[in-house]
Order: sequence, then C-alpha cells, then structure tokens
Amino acid sequence: MNGEQNVQLDALDVRLIELLADEPRIGVLECSRRLGVARGTVQARLDKLIERRVIQGFGPEIAPAAIGFGVTSFVTLEISQREGHDPVTAHLAAIPEVLEAHTITGSSDLLCRIVARSNTDLQRVIDQIVSSAGITRASTIIALAEQIPYRTLPLVRSAVRVEGRAQ
Repeated sequence: MNGEQNVQLDALDVRLIELLADEPRIGVLECSRRLGVARGTVQARLDKLIERRVIQGFGPEIAPAAIGFGVTSFVTLEISQREGHDPVTAHLAAIPEVLEAHTITGSSDLLCRIVARSNTDLQRVIDQIVSSAGITRASTIIALAEQIPYRTLPLVRSAVRVEGRAQ
C-alpha cells in the first residue's frame, strides 16, 4: 500500500499502539489488563491495525551503529529514463547497506538512506550503488548526527486529536 487509504484511529487504538511501542514483547492478555478492556477487544483491534497496515511489524529495531555501521548517508540518484526504476531498484535491493529508497520529485529520481562502517567503506558502498548502468548520477550527503530519530507515535497521537476536532 502507498498510504492511499485513510484509516480512522480512536483513543483505544492509540493507547494500544503506545503500549506495544513501549513494550513490544507484551502479550495480548497483559495488554487487555493494562488497557482495561476485554482480551477479545484487544485482539480484534490488533488484527484490524495489522490488516490495514497501520502496524507493519513486531520485529526488533536494529541500530546500525551498534553493529558497526556508524556512518549514515543520504544519496540522491538520477536514473536513465530508458532503463526505468525497476532495474535500479532491484540493483539497490541487493546491497545490504541500502536501508531504504524512495522515488522523489525534483532534479533526482531516487533518495536512498545508506550506512557504512567508515568513510572509506562509504566509498565502497557508493561505488557499488553507481555500478548499475541505469544510474547516471549520484550525489551523497553524510549525516553528522541524528537530531530526531524516525518516529511515528507523535503522528498517531496527532491523528486522533485532529479527527476528534473534525467530528
């Protein structure tokens, strides 16, 4: 899904999401106890949130720096319009250091977040990225420090406040 559906969240959904974010290993029964609702209600809400892809996973969040990948970089790529996105995307998906890639507007075609073990290793990763015939130009920005980590809970909380005002 490309975020095209509009899922309505309520206060119980938000409380459930917050609880799971704070304690990802908590069970459904304990969630129901803490939220003060029936176990079946928690299970139904959880199933609905998963089915609608509001919750997309329960896996561990890995810190690349903790496993030796201390350099984060953002790379914009211009691709050959003749080749298209698909071959370039397949090429990028085969490179473990490419954490994500997004089609973008503007002078470039793709934005990638990549990691490396060092600046020297970053050069190796960039060389591997640009080895695709479909990539015509790359521009790299090295992140010095993360100021705001990836987060979604403020957005979830905001969605309920906005919907509450609109109703």
